[in-house]
Amino acid sequence: MLMLCMGIFLSACDSNNKTAQQEKSKDISVQPVEKAEVLPYLNIQEAKADYAVPFCEKKNCIDIDIQTLKTQDKWLNSWIANNQSKVIQDQIGLKQNMSLQQAVNAYVKQSDAWQEEFSKNKAYELHLSTRMASQRNQYVLLQLSVNTQQAEVAVKERQYFFVADRKTQKSLSILDVIQSKKQTKLNTWVQEKYQAWLKDQDSLVQKSAPKKLYWGQSDWFFDGEGVGLHYRAGEIVEDAKQLDIYFSKQQTQEVLQAQVFQQMF
Repeated sequence: MLMLCMGIFLSACDSNNKTAQQEKSKDISVQPVEKAEVLPYLNIQEAKADYAVPFCEKKNCIDIDIQTLKTQDKWLNSWIANNQSKVIQDQIGLKQNMSLQQAVNAYVKQSDAWQEEFSKNKAYELHLSTRMASQRNQYVLLQLSVNTQQAEVAVKERQYFFVADRKTQKSLSILDVIQSKKQTKLNTWVQEKYQAWLKDQDSLVQKSAPKKLYWGQSDWFFDGEGVGLHYRAGEIVEDAKQLDIYFSKQQTQEVLQAQVFQQMF
């Protein structure tokens, strides 16, 4: 009798399990399956950028050399060219919506104007190199390095950083990836590091520098440890040194949006 009862009990349990598994299978079968989005393979190749410089018959002609990257992602190629245009414009004090060729034309025009002022004035020089400093899933970090000779001022290795999300095809500012409720905390860290940097500057820089550092639209980057902010020499105030603010991985995780941190680190 005992064996018979146990047999009936086990049979009933087995039957219930099968029914539960069948119901579970039904539930799973009706759930939509999301397809993983496959981004275009980059296959990065170094190349000379597509631009033209007017024919020059002068002894001292403008020297422009722009090295770029070509990839399989058409949007990314366009994004790179747009940022190159911004960097070239920045050398001559412009900030307009220009193509790369238009920016080159504007640069040439200012060089010609400088040479017309005095016969011994030399033409401008611009050498721009491009590299993909980092790639983490859909996030890419572009680094542009510029060497220029404009009028009587020479600039060596001026760095620019740009971050993009290939999945959404958008440029990203630091504010786009920070949790809104954590902006105050990040601002506190930024100002602390800024004040420490300011103490190392000379008295003239300290006197003319802003009391607080505005960082929402500044160049930013990410490396193996965390995110950071980049300010070029003279960007905060004339004659000031370069400032790079690094945040630890723990700090980055604390303020970065969770989904961004997961993909970027």
